[in-house]
Amino acid sequence: MKFKNVIGLGVAGNFAGHLEQAGEAADFASITTIEEIQPKAIFPFYVPAPQAGFLSVYPLSSKEIQFPTGNADNLQIEPEIALICGLEYNQQKVTKIRPHFFAAYNDCSIRRPNANKICEKKNWGANSKGISDKLIPLSNFEPGGEMDQYRIACFHRRNGQTRAYGLDSPALGYSYFHHKLLDWIVERMNNQPDQGPMNNIAELLQQADYPTQAIISIGATRYTEFGEKNFLQKGDVSIIVVYNGTIYTEQQIALMAEDLAFPDDISTLIQEVV
Repeated sequence: MKFKNVIGLGVAGNFAGHLEQAGEAADFASITTIEEIQPKAIFPFYVPAPQAGFLSVYPLSSKEIQFPTGNADNLQIEPEIALICGLEYNQQKVTKIRPHFFAAYNDCSIRRPNANKICEKKNWGANSKGISDKLIPLSNFEPGGEMDQYRIACFHRRNGQTRAYGLDSPALGYSYFHHKLLDWIVERMNNQPDQGPMNNIAELLQQADYPTQAIISIGATRYTEFGEKNFLQKGDVSIIVVYNGTIYTEQQIALMAEDLAFPDDISTLIQEVV
């Protein structure tokens, strides 16, 4: 459990069209934003504090997705980039987020239309989330930095057939990115209320005794038509690839996914649904 002492947070609505495809746009109808492209909220998926209830269960795996018990015939891969960050505080307020690494991430989610909070769709126990073992160092998160060259691809494998599940998308396709994203997350960590689908993140930071690190998944890309309409079953394999688009082409990545074989300079997350 490499990240047992970090807090895990996600960004909802940071890639145009994803919430609509996931059938979740209505969840945020009451949330007003300053501009149309602004993400809707941040949500917790892991809080290292016993009093956090189900959120205190460590959910990350690089190998498996544990199929939920009960009503889970609508489980979807959510291909994302995750930032592994340091957190700085002043008088119990977050003052700075410093990303040090990034990686392929699966914000695997149950489509629960009656859920009260975003987080209720995100952590149903151990191995309900995914992060690649391959972390890519990030020297800076500025325009022109190394992450600007990267792309996110996602595939689904069943009975030996591999199909594109997410649209191959540039990291620069995120609505909020670089310091605009980090500044917005800092503001939400300090001020987001416990309201509607949102949690009060400041309270959760306090419960966790102000952790000095965070994993922040910065938003899921759009689905292919297949990905939008097909849900995970036991035995399926989820494949998320974060790769440098100046080195590899979409076609090369698709061929690698067929063979489940990737070079070491690619952050790959391959999880079997068990």
